[in-house]
Amino acid sequence: MNAQEKPKVLIIIFGATGDLAKRKLYPSIYRLVRNETISQDFAVVGLARRNWSDDVYRQNVMESVEQAFGDCEELESFASHFHYQSFDVTDEGNYLQVKELVEKLESEYDTNGNRLFYLAMAPEFFGSIANNLKEYGLKETAGWTRLIIEKPFGHDLKTAKELNSQIREAFDEEQIYRIDHYLGKQMVQNIEVIRFANGIFEHLWNNRFISNIQITSSETLGVEDRSRYYDDSGAIRDMVQNHMLQMVALLAMEPPIKLTTDEIRSEKIKVLRALRQLEPDHVHEHFVRGQYGSGVVNDEEVIGYRKESEDLVFSNTETFVAGKILIDNYRWAGVPFYIRTGKRMSEKRTKIVIEFKDIPMNLYFKSDREHHPNLLVINIQPDEGIALYLNAKKAGAEALAEPIELSYKQGAMPAINTPEAYEKLLYDSMIGDATNFTHWDEVALSWKYIDPILQVWQNEQPNFPNYESGSMGPKKSDKLLGQDGFHWWEV
Repeated sequence: MNAQEKPKVLIIIFGATGDLAKRKLYPSIYRLVRNETISQDFAVVGLARRNWSDDVYRQNVMESVEQAFGDCEELESFASHFHYQSFDVTDEGNYLQVKELVEKLESEYDTNGNRLFYLAMAPEFFGSIANNLKEYGLKETAGWTRLIIEKPFGHDLKTAKELNSQIREAFDEEQIYRIDHYLGKQMVQNIEVIRFANGIFEHLWNNRFISNIQITSSETLGVEDRSRYYDDSGAIRDMVQNHMLQMVALLAMEPPIKLTTDEIRSEKIKVLRALRQLEPDHVHEHFVRGQYGSGVVNDEEVIGYRKESEDLVFSNTETFVAGKILIDNYRWAGVPFYIRTGKRMSEKRTKIVIEFKDIPMNLYFKSDREHHPNLLVINIQPDEGIALYLNAKKAGAEALAEPIELSYKQGAMPAINTPEAYEKLLYDSMIGDATNFTHWDEVALSWKYIDPILQVWQNEQPNFPNYESGSMGPKKSDKLLGQDGFHWWEV
């Protein structure tokens, strides 16, 4: 399909009453329709266990859109395209009822037989749903069929392989869209443009000129009502295996020969293949884990992780991870990529800091301690934009330098309307652009890197909690960089 065309589609959402559908999917579909990005020939089938009617479902859809955007135009007309069916994933007879409804709606809305299946529910059902979609003829259509899967994709490499085998029995790799909402964020996609469209950066983007790269994704919130899911995954499965390693791959990849899905993926996969695998004895030298205790966040006292729920009293699940990642290839040999992510930290922010090597004998600083290297900061959220820190002459008679900031904030541009990540990714899946989705090879290589870390941690008893809520994580996180002569940049 030409990307300029407005796709016609029937979207089938498994888990239609869940939090993801309400907070992300319905507002994103509304925006796609209101902005005329997709055709008015669309319909949505919501499937979940609750015994709702179409009217109850539509009311919930309208409420979710209003919560996201306030008063909205033509909301009732939009919601009329939504249809609900009570559904039990373990009852195979339900699939025939869904097929009957889907075929009826395709005729009514003229969607050309294009079907987008979105699995917004627990991953243990992914395999059986995918196979039942094939078994009961829901894949048989004159148009295209695509399957969107939320993370986590497996619990480790072994379970990820098992899940992939199940899904591949029903869908080809080209039909499977493993969603990573970070890849839909505007500034994450901008990493490639900043690198490959600017000679001032790309010529310096290597181990000759860069001393280290830091990626931080911090949250002020705790686990909220996600304690059951989160305690089973922890920060390393929830954030590092997918979001953080994807950003590492984008920052480290070679320029693709063409801006196509296959070529971009190929370069990202090369980076993941080049990650230095950690031996068990070296895990503690490269990775730090933590769990938040009580503290103060935004001037409010908050409780520790183990007090969030009765089920967490003896939990050893990490809510913070910091790591030093090395890439053994010609461009990046010797350059550490530092990552950190955690909950209940002092600020909500996702940013990338590229620290350039200083020049020898910098005469414009009184001492080495005062040196301020050049930094490129890519702010992904909340203030999307980029900043370049240079050194300029200090005011006064002495020939001394001080850092100045050259910045561009995307949100400050007039009339700019940055699409929500899910809006962008939903549209990409409809036009068949899988560039910003995760290929199976990327999933497998990420788990291959993470598994040895998990195995070491599973065999040890951590001393938790080890950082206060409202801080930037355990002190060992600072030592991780300090042993290499660096520190976390809070810019």
